Amino acid sequence: MTTKINALYTAHARATGGREGTGSTDDGKVSVKLSTPKELGGAGGEGTNPEQLFGIGYAACFIGALKFVGGRDKVAVPADTTIDSSVGIGQTPGGFGLEVTLKISLPGVEAEAADRLIAEAHKVCPYSNATRGNIEVTLVRV
Repeated sequence: MTTKINALYTAHARATGGREGTGSTDDGKVSVKLSTPKELGGAGGEGTNPEQLFGIGYAACFIGALKFVGGRDKVAVPADTTIDSSVGIGQTPGGFGLEVTLKISLPGVEAEAADRLIAEAHKVCPYSNATRGNIEVTLVRV
């Protein structure tokens, strides 16, 4: 069951040519060449790929969720918070699937408080909500 949202912002993008094509946003702020990695049978060219773009988006969004939860719960989220994401792609019985690992660094935040922030952020992050129950997401505090 899906939940209808009242969208506050809508991004618009276009891809052409699939994994060997290009992608861009309608406002011109993003324009990328796409290449298929060698591991997926491609040439491993100069371009990026959908998994890399997804990893960047998920990591950035999760930091936003950490800041939201931190503000709500009155826990300071350090400016130098980082997330290293890994997005794996592989075959499933019905096609292809993804798996994600987010390695979350909250410098100077006590371990128990950091774990609470991460757990709460995972509840509110739009990427987490979109993937929950669909792919394996592993959260690691580093």
